Amino acid sequence: QVQLVESGGGLVQAGDSLRLSCATSGRTFTSYTMGWFRQAPGKEREFVAAIAWSGGTTKYADSVKGRFTVSRDNAKNTVYLQMNSLKPEDTAVYYCAAASYWLATMRSAYAYWGRGTQVTVSS
Repeated sequence: QVQLVESGGGLVQAGDSLRLSCATSGRTFTSYTMGWFRQAPGKEREFVAAIAWSGGTTKYADSVKGRFTVSRDNAKNTVYLQMNSLKPEDTAVYYCAAASYWLATMRSAYAYWGRGTQVTVSS
């Protein structure tokens, strides 16, 4: 079992930055790919970014590539999502998740989920 707790969300203006954190506990953190997903009102939950257990390999959705950076600190059992140049369309609840599959992008590959943190970007 893996427990995930997101933090760092908030209300910002377009062009601002935010850094989300996801603290984990339970099974060995380094065994998992860690992913970030988001869900806007009335929309499906979508993949944002993923980072392999080693931290050396990452994957991003096209919509955030070049603006968002995912990283992890295995010593702290924490994964981060640095979000720059935020846009109103980035408004969503952001979820952290853990998967046993290499750099998975599908929701179904992730077995463990946090409760989410709200990010709201005003224009």
